[in-house]
Formats: sequence, structure tokens, C-alpha cells
Amino acid sequence: MDDEGQPEEDALSIRFLEFMEAERNASPRTVEAYRRSLAQFRAWMGPRFSEWHACASGDFRSWLYDALNRELKPATIRLRFAALRSFYIYLMRREGLQANPLENVALPKAGHSLPVHLNLHQMEQLLSLPLRTPPDKKSPPWLPYRDAAILELFYSCGMRLSELVNLDADALREDEDCVRVLGKGRKVRIIPVGDYAREAIARYREMAGVEPRGPLFLSRLRRRMTGRSIQLMLDKYLRCSDIPFHISPHKLRHTFATHMLDAGADLRSVQELLGHASLSTTQIYTHVTKARLKEAYLKAHPRADWEQGE
Repeated sequence: MDDEGQPEEDALSIRFLEFMEAERNASPRTVEAYRRSLAQFRAWMGPRFSEWHACASGDFRSWLYDALNRELKPATIRLRFAALRSFYIYLMRREGLQANPLENVALPKAGHSLPVHLNLHQMEQLLSLPLRTPPDKKSPPWLPYRDAAILELFYSCGMRLSELVNLDADALREDEDCVRVLGKGRKVRIIPVGDYAREAIARYREMAGVEPRGPLFLSRLRRRMTGRSIQLMLDKYLRCSDIPFHISPHKLRHTFATHMLDAGADLRSVQELLGHASLSTTQIYTHVTKARLKEAYLKAHPRADWEQGE
């Protein structure tokens, strides 16, 4: 057992996780989620677990029923089983497994909650906060300009947190209006950068003396920022705002996509900008814009709602 009370990884799961990382180009976050899911199932099985080849459909159904009885969210359950399904497909293709015990295990349907996003007023307020909030006296003077550049770039490009953290200084040259982003599956995409973001980044780079090679966004110790430090930065500005819900980098990505569609961008273009492999992933944002259009219609049209007109 490891320090968390979970069984140590076995040779098969180690080879699978190495395969996911090296051959499937899975992100570190995905690899860690898969590792955790496999360990959770083995810990739940306890002494009944002998080897992965010996696990039967009934074992996985029992684990599913246990998760449902503990009222885990359908999305959490589906994520755990996604790891197991990928693992067993790997075992069949690479490790000689004859039958997949998960083939006939039915999962609960995933919910389709709409993405939370900031409205235009909230977004503009957030963008203005780094240069309006009194700075920490112990922080370097360029720190608020770095925060402003990060927020402007998030809103300008809609990139993922991992993509922004991994940006090097040469990914965005001062004489260009695009940024080169390394996305999921190690795919490179080119995203246009708006004037506000480019100006904010140029100002920050000059004040902080960012080297032309190396990380673009620096911590106060002049190391590459982490995703955690960016979330803490957002939390700080949230406390200075009147935004009534928690902000995450992913909500800024939702905001970018929703505002683009609201302004008339086509779905295919937004898909390319977000780096979605499938158009269906991007289509969830159309539900947000349709709901807003309907609300505006009901408020504005004199014959939209008969009950209000009576």
C-alpha cells in the first residue's frame, strides 16, 4: 500500500500509463486521473483482487452500484470508467486479454450542464483589477502588469490553463499578432492575439525583463508560473470584485467562446480557436447563446409573451 492507503501500481498499469503518455500523448492531468482511477478500483476490491485479467463484469458492476449508492456524480463515475475502458482495450491489444469485462457494463448518462461564464461587464471589471488593486509592497513592481497580461491573454485566446502555463517567450513575438500554442495531443495551433493582450504582454515583458528564451510568465522568484499560482491570482482579484461566483481559468475559456459566438463568430472557427477535436464539444456553447437570445426576445418583443401583454 502507498501513503494514501491505495495499492502500489502493478506492472500492467505502469506499462499502460507509460503507453498513454508516450504513444497517445495524453496530458499529465489525464495520466494522473487514469492512475488514480485504476488505484481506486484495486483499493475497493481489496483482497479479492488477484490480477487484472481475472476481474469480471460483475466486479465492475458492483463497483458501479457502490458509486451510485454513495451518490457520486455521473461525470465522476464516467471518468473513472473511461480510464478502465481504455486500460482494458490496451490489455486486449497489447497484453493478450481475450475478452473485455467492461463491454456490457452500462453507465449513468452524463449531465449536460451549461458552462458558466462571465458577462461582458464582469469580464471588463476583472481585466481592470490588476492595475487598480493596491499591490503587495513585497512584490516586484512588474507583478500587476504580469497579472493583467495573463488575464488579457486568457480572454483574447481562450486557451487552456496548461497551454498558457507552458508558453515560452518566443511563442509570441512582438512583431506578430498570433501565438503558437502546444495543445492536447501535442498539437500546435496558431491563435490570433488582440491588440489589448499584445500591448499588455509587451508592457509586462519590458518591465519584468523577460528573457527571449524561457518561460513567458514568471513567478515573483522568476520561475515558470504554475497552474496553482494562476488560480491563487484569480482568487485574489475575485475578492476585490462583485462577481458572485468562483472564477477558474476554465471559466475564462468558456467566456471567450461564449462572447465570440454572441458576436457572430461561426462554430467551426471557435472550434479551431479552442483546439477542440470534435465540433460536438464546441456545440455546448450554442445552448448558452440561444438561451440568451430567447431571454432578450421575451424581454423586448411586445407580442413574445401573451401573458405579459394581457
